[in-house]
Amino acid sequence: MSEATGDSAPVAAAEGRPDGTAGDTFLSHRQIMILLPGLLMAMLLAMLDQLVVGTALPRIVGDLGGATHLSWVVTAYVLASTITTPFYGKLGDMYGRKKLFIFSIAVFLVGSALSGLSSSMAELITFRAIQGLGAGGLIVGAMATLGEVVPPRERGKYMSYFMVVMMLATVGGPLVGGWITTAFSWRWIFYINLPLGGAALVYLIFVMNLPRRRVEHKIDYLGGILLGVVSTAVILLATWGGTEYQWGSWEIIALIVLAVAALAWFLVTERRAAEPMLPLHVFRIRNFSVTMVLTTFVGIGLFGAMTFLPFYQQTIQGASPTMSGLLMTPMMVGSMVTSVLAGQLTTKTGRYRVFPIVGGVLMAVGMFLLSRIGVHTSRWTTGFDYAILGLGMGCLMQMMSLIAQNSVELKDMGVATSSRMFFQQMGGSLGVAAFGAVFAHKLTASMSSLAAHSGGKLPVSGVSLDPTQVTTLPAAVKAEVFAGIAQAVHSVFLWTIPAAVLVFVFALLIKEVPLRGRAPGEEVPAPEEGALIG
Repeated sequence: MSEATGDSAPVAAAEGRPDGTAGDTFLSHRQIMILLPGLLMAMLLAMLDQLVVGTALPRIVGDLGGATHLSWVVTAYVLASTITTPFYGKLGDMYGRKKLFIFSIAVFLVGSALSGLSSSMAELITFRAIQGLGAGGLIVGAMATLGEVVPPRERGKYMSYFMVVMMLATVGGPLVGGWITTAFSWRWIFYINLPLGGAALVYLIFVMNLPRRRVEHKIDYLGGILLGVVSTAVILLATWGGTEYQWGSWEIIALIVLAVAALAWFLVTERRAAEPMLPLHVFRIRNFSVTMVLTTFVGIGLFGAMTFLPFYQQTIQGASPTMSGLLMTPMMVGSMVTSVLAGQLTTKTGRYRVFPIVGGVLMAVGMFLLSRIGVHTSRWTTGFDYAILGLGMGCLMQMMSLIAQNSVELKDMGVATSSRMFFQQMGGSLGVAAFGAVFAHKLTASMSSLAAHSGGKLPVSGVSLDPTQVTTLPAAVKAEVFAGIAQAVHSVFLWTIPAAVLVFVFALLIKEVPLRGRAPGEEVPAPEEGALIG
């Protein structure tokens, strides 16, 4: 059946490689369901901690000060997790998933405890970076582990669980963060990770027992460092461009030069490395390359545009930060419906190409509908628009992971998983930067025009507009400010439509490579062979 580890066996048929009917050791449904809660808990921790902080930021500034460095509370976490994602993926492929997974949870918990104990903004930013160093391995570890223990043909239905958790975190994160901050303290948004993460840590130590690997090659440290430099430069460009520094400033130009030079050096290094951090040969596989382009445009359009919806909800629609999270429920429900449906149909039929195509269409329609929102758009109307966008997300997110994993051999499972996350994060960062510039330009222009008409006495501006300020404005001024905000949001979503259309176009290029199921007569491994304990 399988060899000692089965590490070199392909998981599914793909262009230019054998179909791999032997060499895989998959778990039974019962064994997978025993392991699944620990994987889902790890993913939930990473997703929630990226989202719960936003609603607590005003309280954090009130306690620690340092408002000028506020964005770095979020940026430090995102930057650290993005840089370490490729390391966790590749090292997990080389030496096995469990030790790295446990290590990442432990680092995340240490960072959480220290973040809660922070006495200054500098400390909090530093400890959030430590949290991010651990978070980079949580999602990669969970998704790559699933790729190892479940055949591609059956993987869709289990991935739908991950999609549900992701959407629950997306919608519930701001809600939970607001409630904890109000009821207890902002410090508890970090302390709450300790019992939850501790439970996941203990659970996985006992039930996660995957085959060990031995690799003679040296770790590609230089490639990893260069990829980290590229990631850092891109995220700093997204964070600072047009805000901290002008796009034509020497700081921004230096970052662009650094990113291009590091990328060129990285490509040369990966061609020569014995065990490259990001093997370039996987990009010769059509489906893998197309999926990486797809996930980048999804990140640009989806995460770039979604950044500005809470501002619209909390100003024009008058929602509180907590209610703002609840208003996104239709998107969560829509994504859950299509995610579960796509997973079940993929498992039943073995076909998946149609889902990214449909997802691209629904995403474009959702973006178009959201581009029409204005001052008088009701919550019911925006709720319907969110639901359409959610239906598209459910068809896209888990399918991109499935297609990427199905395109590579088992030894590159972590690379495929971490690459998808890496390109999505890069796309999201670029989207936030690009659409942030569009939003700021439109809003500032509207506020400047309004100030000119009011004799320059407008008490708010486009660069310092706060939802609480808007509620105190005179009715006539408020109406003009609302119009400016609506126009800015309209412009953002108008620019996301081309990104969504490109998602559809590239989805058409996906080739229907058969998803491999269990080999005929394949036996479920006994516990002592490295399945699950219990």
